[in-house]
Amino acid sequence: MAPYESDDSTLAEEADDLRAGRRKAARYVVPVAVVGVAAATIGLVPALADSGDPDLPKISAQELVEKIAASDVQQLSGTVKITTDLGLPDFGGLGDAFTGGGARSGGDGSSADPSTKLTELATGTHTLRVASDGPDKQKVSILEDAAEYSLIHNGKDVWGYDSKSNEVFHGTADESAKHDEEAPATPKDFADDALKAVDDTTSVTVEGTAQVAGRDAYRLVIKPKDDGSTIGQITVAVDAGTGLPLKFTLTPSSGGAAVVDAGFTQVSFAKPAASTFDFTPPKGAKVTEEDSDGTAAPRDKRGPEGLGGLGGLDGLNVIGDGWDSIATFDTGGQGIPSGSEVGGDFGGFLDSLGDKASGKFGEGTVFKTRLINALITDDGKVYVGAVTKDALVKAADAAQ
Repeated sequence: MAPYESDDSTLAEEADDLRAGRRKAARYVVPVAVVGVAAATIGLVPALADSGDPDLPKISAQELVEKIAASDVQQLSGTVKITTDLGLPDFGGLGDAFTGGGARSGGDGSSADPSTKLTELATGTHTLRVASDGPDKQKVSILEDAAEYSLIHNGKDVWGYDSKSNEVFHGTADESAKHDEEAPATPKDFADDALKAVDDTTSVTVEGTAQVAGRDAYRLVIKPKDDGSTIGQITVAVDAGTGLPLKFTLTPSSGGAAVVDAGFTQVSFAKPAASTFDFTPPKGAKVTEEDSDGTAAPRDKRGPEGLGGLGGLDGLNVIGDGWDSIATFDTGGQGIPSGSEVGGDFGGFLDSLGDKASGKFGEGTVFKTRLINALITDDGKVYVGAVTKDALVKAADAAQ
């Protein structure tokens, strides 16, 4: 099926419709390194499973975006596979430094806290079971070796349960809303976030068909028009019958494997059993109530509506528009020390992430992934975006 170029202004309006009424997905900005930003961008995902291209009626990009916006699937269950390749080194025991996983290292945090657990989706391959029955009943389970982590929303209650540690996290839907939604876990979450970025700097086309989880789907392709972005393209497999995104793919402009692959391997639109969303803490489990200690304190999260979603940070400015946007702010302190200054495993970790950079701005370090790069200058200024190292240095030089 040949591509159908879209009308960008109309698509931007459709993206606004998608934005209305939805909670914001998590975005973590860390001045210490780019790991948190990279983790939050896992809403951008790999290559579509190809089990034969179904023969479907032609549809324009505008019509397909409208179909996604109109999709109202309330009941489903299925299995989602997510593979993330941001190009980060193995975290090993260093992961707690970025995720706040105090419970794993003897701290006061809970290993069942969703804000800790869901950041693990930022690396490696994970299998999730998902279920939904309307706006008040959802469940996501991360399957692990001989263990499982489940996040359950049933009415006013939100439960997190880590079977490995036998720990439980409990909050309410109202309290959770104050902290914003955690990292997206389904292709629809990812697609909605990507469509928010559609503007006149974006090309949106329909490029053929695919079959995903036994369902016929159209392939919606979203590409930056401008040079300088680390994002090559985003591909969304949209269910031809329901308009539900079934798979979401992001490939980097540098080529190679997709940054993240998230898609249904099995899906059913039948009503899940009511018992799916029932939860009672197991006997002997340690139960942590939300905000009873520091584990669930509100974080500064903003939806990834381009880098403009970071605008709630004090002193933050956004340079440029669209996919080449760069967020900049001043930490008010010193830059990042070198690995030799820090020493130990953490020092080695910093060195493995960072490249030295210099220019009119002085000197600094560029922390890099295959998607998000961040320049932290020696005087504590931060420039971060889905752009190349050269683009960050140019922005820092222009700010002088």
